[in-house]
Amino acid sequence: MAAPLSDAIALQLEFPDNRLMIDLVGPGGAHLAQIEQLLGVQIVHRGNALFVHGDAAPEAERVLNGLYARLEAGKDVTMGVIDGLIRLREGESEPRDGDQGEMFPAPALEIRTRKKTMEPRTEAQKAYTQALLDHELTFGIGPAGTGKTYIAVAVAVSKFLQGEVDRIILTRPAVEAGEKLGFLPGTQDDKIDPYMQPLYDALNDFLPGKQLIKLREERQVEIAPLAFMRGRTLNNAFVILDEAQNATTMQMKMFLTRLGQGSRMAITGDRSQVDLPRGVYSGLRDAESILKGVDGISFNYFTAADVVRHPLVAKIITAYEADDTRREAARAVRDARE
Repeated sequence: MAAPLSDAIALQLEFPDNRLMIDLVGPGGAHLAQIEQLLGVQIVHRGNALFVHGDAAPEAERVLNGLYARLEAGKDVTMGVIDGLIRLREGESEPRDGDQGEMFPAPALEIRTRKKTMEPRTEAQKAYTQALLDHELTFGIGPAGTGKTYIAVAVAVSKFLQGEVDRIILTRPAVEAGEKLGFLPGTQDDKIDPYMQPLYDALNDFLPGKQLIKLREERQVEIAPLAFMRGRTLNNAFVILDEAQNATTMQMKMFLTRLGQGSRMAITGDRSQVDLPRGVYSGLRDAESILKGVDGISFNYFTAADVVRHPLVAKIITAYEADDTRREAARAVRDARE
């Protein structure tokens, strides 16, 4: 499929199926442009051929062959898929000779739901997804935009559809700067909904709208503030605690002890975004230090490298982390002088 050319053009790739070629190139050449940006190559499209220039041309060849094999298998190719495949490829050994799928294998994990299939896009996401499948209690800790909650909801919906759990329960601490739930108008659901919107968004990605409404009416999908978990025993449910950094130590203990027979729990949080009042210790940090090493509990960590939102988000997080490091170093110097 690939023929070496002159020094000016590193490789020439040919793909026989015109229809698949259109999907490979993407609307207005968007997919090729993304590969060019991520790998630092130049790709010229002429008919059924792609001419690849640059030092990373062999890597681009593996990416393009893998994406074409994906299309042949009836799967879609999106900007997110391309980003994920390139990230997952980083750090792997050179592929063995073989077919296109071997040259650039698809992610080993796929979480299927009614509306879409979720595939991890980084190694940390793969490890986290596997942990959610294998463990009854899983923590996902890291910055915003790394897919912690989204993946947990995908796994919860998948297990619900497969009959492994009877309910999905989503909860969050109702902690916001400058507002309290009691001052908002409306019923309990009206007050809670704005705080739970990210969870609704994830559910809507994996379940048809009418089915989700019905499941909520039948209480098979519940969304409630963390304070409302007290006194309950949650059997045969997949329970997700989002924004866990805003749970107090007592709330975290209360929540973790709600785990019932046949249930699973996922706790997600970002230690850098604690909104608790000054002097109130985060229950997520406490649980992390107390439960590390407990058999059956999995802790999974994400960094700015795992951010799957806009590329600027990763840069913003990295910049803030660097600033925090500088501030801590300066504080340590001041303390040493004193």
